[in-house]
Amino acid sequence: MRDTGAVVCCPDKFRGSLTAREAAAAFAEGVRRAGRPAVRLPLADGGEGTLDVLCPKEHDRRTVRVTGPLGDPVDAEWGVRGDTAVIEMARASGLALVEGANDPLRATTFGTGELLRAALDTGLRRAIVAVGGSATVDGGLGALEALDFDLRGAEVVVACDVSTAFVDAAAVFGPQKGADPTVVGVLEERLERLARRYRDAREVDVRAMPGSGAAGGLAGGLAAYGARLVPGAALVADVAGLRSALATASLVLTGEGRLDATSLAGKVVGHVLDEARSVDVPVGVVAGDAAPGTLPDGVECVTLVGLAGSPELALADAARVAADGAEALAARL
Repeated sequence: MRDTGAVVCCPDKFRGSLTAREAAAAFAEGVRRAGRPAVRLPLADGGEGTLDVLCPKEHDRRTVRVTGPLGDPVDAEWGVRGDTAVIEMARASGLALVEGANDPLRATTFGTGELLRAALDTGLRRAIVAVGGSATVDGGLGALEALDFDLRGAEVVVACDVSTAFVDAAAVFGPQKGADPTVVGVLEERLERLARRYRDAREVDVRAMPGSGAAGGLAGGLAAYGARLVPGAALVADVAGLRSALATASLVLTGEGRLDATSLAGKVVGHVLDEARSVDVPVGVVAGDAAPGTLPDGVECVTLVGLAGSPELALADAARVAADGAEALAARL
């Protein structure tokens, strides 16, 4: 019966303190301390952490030396889940790989294309490309060049963590990647030219395509050559088995590092809330910190900052505090 079912622990990462797997383990520990069974189901929104969630075992990983975002070689992992390659573009073209200041005019997705090419070279004909955390605003041109503008008939699904349109990526993401207002203008012009080029070559207009601006337009570039863009949180949850886990759940606990309005717009917390409500399973949220009024009425939330007393103390012992928060929610929901 549902009231005796497991508590499904399905958080996203707590950026800077816990991976999604570490957060799920902490939640599960707290749930067990409350005397209830727990199921760990770490999730991601199609950004950083997607590879760890979908391919957690080392034997499902492969490593390839590719071109990093500013041209230096990088040893980047990709994964295999069943008959599907899992590519996390941040492993090859991510902002975290840049030492010092990023150069958004030079930054390239070529290495991401090399990763995808390596996967297709093994004979796999389905790939998930997770596109968060990039250093780039190259409209996917680098990746397409590495692929010789050919996806080889493979089914390539791009897990988008934003809905930003193609040209808008310059203004929305450029400043995060080191672009000043002048450089943002140059990037906008570049993306406009690329959109026309893709339209002329493929008869696909990426400018109006929701999510095409993800990873500085990488999503749109891949879409022009046959990839399909989907919301990342929904895709990862489907692959991970969220719906089947909810079928017998008595409670769902989700969360992330910073809860705000964006958390309900295509992110893990919002997707879990929607899925749980659709099958009448109660939900609790454990977050690092939270903006007031973010969650719908009736959804309880505890924060690590509130439990620990300060951001510094919360970061210093995030796993323990997350377990305490999960225990408190499991005891009263």
